[in-house]
Amino acid sequence: MSRVGKHAINVPSGVSVNLSEGVIEVSGKLGKIQNTIPELIQVAHGDGKISVTPVNDSVTARSLWGTLQRNISNAVKGVSEGFTYNLDLVGVGYRASVQGNNLVLQLGYSHDVVYPLPQGVTAKCEKPTSISLTGADKQCLGQIASELQEWRKPEPYKGKGVIKEKQFVLRKEGKKK
Repeated sequence: MSRVGKHAINVPSGVSVNLSEGVIEVSGKLGKIQNTIPELIQVAHGDGKISVTPVNDSVTARSLWGTLQRNISNAVKGVSEGFTYNLDLVGVGYRASVQGNNLVLQLGYSHDVVYPLPQGVTAKCEKPTSISLTGADKQCLGQIASELQEWRKPEPYKGKGVIKEKQFVLRKEGKKK
């Protein structure tokens, strides 16, 4: 039984929820996020709360129940407060900067890596070795962080690479003589 799906989602003031056929749209001061509602799940909105319930007791319905509840909860939090992902660049000569709507990374290649930021996502580089991604869509921010990390994955011997804020990099001992 889903422990996450049971809880109702509180909708803060300033956030509007629009339920239509198969789609829930949450909008607030930071943007608008849409989620599709599977046929196996019912969503009800009233009294400043959103409740999610499965239509039947199948395994698929119960698994989608908690997932959809968490996605709607993240959408409500995202449009009201927003999310932030922090990345660190560890390595000699690794630097980042923001130029317009592009994130420019110097990661030891012969050329700079230019990553265009999608609409609704902003990046700040307070230090040349740190990146702060901010936006309303948590899934989109995580995807961008993973794509940036693909350019230089954290490696276990020297600890170099693009590292997410709370990510643990297992360090290994090098060769012994």
